[in-house]
Amino acid sequence: GYFLSPCFTHDILADVGFRGRRYQLLFATTHYSCIAAIDDEYSFIPAWTPGFISAIAPEDRCHLNGICARDGELAYATLCGRSDEGWGWKPMKSDGGCVVEIASDEIVCQGLSMPHSPRWYKERLWLLNSGVGDFGYVDLATGRFVAVGQCPGFARGLCFVGDYAVIGLSKLRSNAFASGLSVVGRLESQHIRQMCGLLVIDIRTGTLAHWLTIEG
Repeated sequence: GYFLSPCFTHDILADVGFRGRRYQLLFATTHYSCIAAIDDEYSFIPAWTPGFISAIAPEDRCHLNGICARDGELAYATLCGRSDEGWGWKPMKSDGGCVVEIASDEIVCQGLSMPHSPRWYKERLWLLNSGVGDFGYVDLATGRFVAVGQCPGFARGLCFVGDYAVIGLSKLRSNAFASGLSVVGRLESQHIRQMCGLLVIDIRTGTLAHWLTIEG
């Protein structure tokens, strides 16, 4: 086992390549604004940091939370705000989120609200635009996010089974976390009850095929 320290681990990738090296495990650490690798001596070793981040510090500068591989190589990351100051992403959470292509350090999609869980699947880059409440993909030719389905809660965690996306949902916290997120007003205006559980969405049609509700 490995002790990672309080680095607030989010997405994890196993057996992934990056810059000519093979990593047993890479993970997104929001607390240190980087993608990190496990190590036998240190809590972690930084493997990639966005170009605008000037120092590795426990300040959650951009809330780098999502990573994904493409053809076995580290490829994309999501972050909630392009900030180089401690917790500077928070004022940007309604529309400052973006997707970064790691090899070029270029932004391939922006204007998102707290994006999470980028996944390369069937030749598309899928993700959750969590602050709006949408599941969809990035049109890499135009840089536009294309919504495919709606999420009745705060979406984090995404995987695929055949033609179906499985999405993790939680209810929004009743504190400052949800302030400024349009998903709150959107669900209220449509009289949609927030849920905690799993959604199964048909990616061919965007229809809700199944769901699992967790209560109690």
